[in-house]
Amino acid sequence: MASFTVVVGDPESGASYQLEADGQDANRFLGKSIGDEVDGSAVSLDGYTLEITGGSDEAGRPLNESVAGPDLDEVLMKERQTGYKPQRDGERRRITVRGRELSDAVAQVNATVTERGNASIADLLGEGDDE
Repeated sequence: MASFTVVVGDPESGASYQLEADGQDANRFLGKSIGDEVDGSAVSLDGYTLEITGGSDEAGRPLNESVAGPDLDEVLMKERQTGYKPQRDGERRRITVRGRELSDAVAQVNATVTERGNASIADLLGEGDDE
C-alpha cells in the first residue's frame, strides 16, 4: 500500500509543512501527475486545494515533468533543471529521473496551496501560535 510524505508549501506565508498520507489518503495521489490538483483533505487540510509541483522516489531521484509515466528514464540534461546543476557552460550529463506520474515508488510529494479554505493551515494541523 502506498505511503507518501507530502511537503505542502504555503506561498502566502512562505511556510512549508511535512504531512503524511497513507492508505486511502495516499491513493488519492496515485496516478496524478505534476501540475494536477488534489483535494487537501487527503492530508488533513479540509477546504484546501493542492497542486502537485514535484517529488522524489525512495532513492532521491526527482520526478521530471518531461518524462511521461511513472518509470525511471535516463534524460540528457544540458541546462539547470531539477536534479542537475552543470559545473561549466555547455556541460551535458545523462541523469536518471522518474516520470511525472505518481506511483508506489514515490516517497515524497511536493505540493503548493492553490485554493485556501476558511481556517488557517496552522489551525487545521493543531499547531496554533506557539511563538
